[in-house]
This record gives sequence, C-alpha cells and structure tokens, in this order.
Amino acid sequence: MKGIILLVLGIGLLHTASAVTHSLKYFYTTSSEVPNFPEFVVVGMVDGVQMVHYDSNSQRAVPKQDWNKAADPQYWERNTGNCKGTQQTFKANIDILKQRFNQSGGVHIVQNMFGCEWDDESGATEGFDQHGYDGEDFIAFDLKTTKWIAPTPQAVITKQKWDSNIARNEQTKNYYTQICIEWLKKYVDYGKSTLMRTVSPSVSLFQKNPSSPVTCHATGFYPSDVMVSWQKDGQDHHEDVEYGETLPNHDGTFQKSSHLTVTPEDRKNNKYQCVVQVKGIKDDFIRVLPDQDAANIVPIIVGVVALLLVIVAVVVGVVIWKKRSKKGFVPASTSDTDSDNSGRAAQMT
Repeated sequence: MKGIILLVLGIGLLHTASAVTHSLKYFYTTSSEVPNFPEFVVVGMVDGVQMVHYDSNSQRAVPKQDWNKAADPQYWERNTGNCKGTQQTFKANIDILKQRFNQSGGVHIVQNMFGCEWDDESGATEGFDQHGYDGEDFIAFDLKTTKWIAPTPQAVITKQKWDSNIARNEQTKNYYTQICIEWLKKYVDYGKSTLMRTVSPSVSLFQKNPSSPVTCHATGFYPSDVMVSWQKDGQDHHEDVEYGETLPNHDGTFQKSSHLTVTPEDRKNNKYQCVVQVKGIKDDFIRVLPDQDAANIVPIIVGVVALLLVIVAVVVGVVIWKKRSKKGFVPASTSDTDSDNSGRAAQMT
C-alpha cells in the first residue's frame, strides 16, 4: 500500500451483480526468537473479516465480531483448549523442522493456512490446507487424491507418515468437504448483516512525481472481491500495469490499488481511465486520468496506516503465501463437531 489519500467517488455505470464466494480461513503461526511477538498466534477469518483471535500471551480464544460474541461460554472454552493443544504441537514442529534443515538458533516461522470456500449460487465448494516453513511451502493435502504433497525433500518423512494413516486422511477430507462448509454457512448466517452487506468504494488517482507510475486506489469497499483495472480509449489495457493485493482496513472494509506506467506524450494522445468493479455492486466506478498538463493528482503520503497494514499481514500470515493454494492441508480429528477447528494439529515426525 503506497498511499492513503482518498478522493472523488467514481462515476456509476450499470454492472451486473454476481454471486458471492464465501470463505472460512484459519492462519496458525508459530515462531522462534522473534522479539516482542507471541510464539503462537491463531487468526480465524470469514469472508476476509477476522472473527476469532488467540495468542500464546493471552492464552484465550476471543471473538472479534459482535455477531459471534453471543456463542455460549463452553464454545470459547473448547476453542481455547484446542488452541492450547495445537500450540504445543506447533512448538514441537518448529524444533523438528530446524533439525530437518540442519538449523540451530535464529528466527524461524512455521505456518498453517487451512479452510474452505462456498459459492452461494452454484453450491460449489473448495477445501485447502498447507504448511509453510520460513516462507516456503512445506507440505499440503490434496483433497482429490486424499494424499499429502511434499514439495521439498525435508517433507518426505512427514508425507510418508501421514499418508500411512489412511483413516486420518479420510477424516481430513471429510472436514473440508462437510464440517468446514457447515461451519462456514453457520458463520455467514450469524454475521449476514455484516458479511452480506455491500459498500461502494472511494476511488482516487495519485502519483509520487511526474515520472513515476500513476496509482488508482480504491478503498472503503465491501465485500473484498474487487477488480481494479485500466482502460485505454475504451479498451481494456494491461500493458505496463501492476496489480496490488487486496488489503483490509481497520473498519472491516478493504482497499486495493493498481499502478499504470505511462509517458506524458501517451497521456496527451490517449484517454486512460481506471475502472473499479466490486462484486455484488451493480455500478462500475470510474476515474478518468487527465493529461499531464491538466493533472492535479494528489501526491502519495506514506503514513501510519501503511505500517498497521503490514502488521496485520504478518499476523494473518498472508505474507508467507503470495498465491492461494487449492491443495488442502493438515489432517484433523473431526469427531468434535461443536468446534469448527478442533484437533487441527499433527506432529511432523
């Protein structure tokens, strides 16, 4: 995120609304020798909105949204117990992996991202679960073959052990195809006043200096499904365009940017415009790029919000995986259906 100046709501054009794909994702992060950071952190998210948090300092699973604060106390006790148990397993796993990679001290991070998606129109579902170590994929579960995938030699031992437990792998598949989807639908229903809402974006253009790329910044929109694109003389334009990631705002909305590199001469001879499309909203939001002589684009200001977004990204774990895996991951004991992420941990030896 390179700026936080907000300007000019775009011009609305008719755009067909489409179905929403809902998601339930958990991010488990354990670390060693990271100063001023909990050794173990759990973040649970529905449709990109954080709804539960646990860390090794507080040792409590707590709700982060009003719509899930009403759950009975036993629910939060169970989730706290699950997180404490997983914390111990992940602490052992980081020691195991340091041995596998012939490492001793230093900063190391193990992460697990798992969850599921559900299209509320077609009914299609997906499950995904993977482990990463020090920023690289370590092992992942293939939902179709009910087998583990080991992209690195150090993960082969774990793959062989986990694949030998056929019953556990079947439980893992059942979790992603049944239990996870059931809980996702429950959460969407609980938080529908928040999760099913739509909020239009504010769209602005800004530029650091006349020779730098032009940034189209959309912010304050909901849901997170958005396309920020450029057109040249009314046609889609992809050349010299860099697309940013969708990032969360502190108020539960989202922001995204797209950067266009264009010469002053080309700007004089052609009409460029940024087009923002948010899923579920009928309007397109358009901001026309003036030529260089008439431009009054606001310069970029780097502020505290940018730093906060980086911190959120680290906690959530999205820094580790730049692309979303559809491969699925860790085996689970799913007998306790009163907790949506029960028994998630598995030791790697």
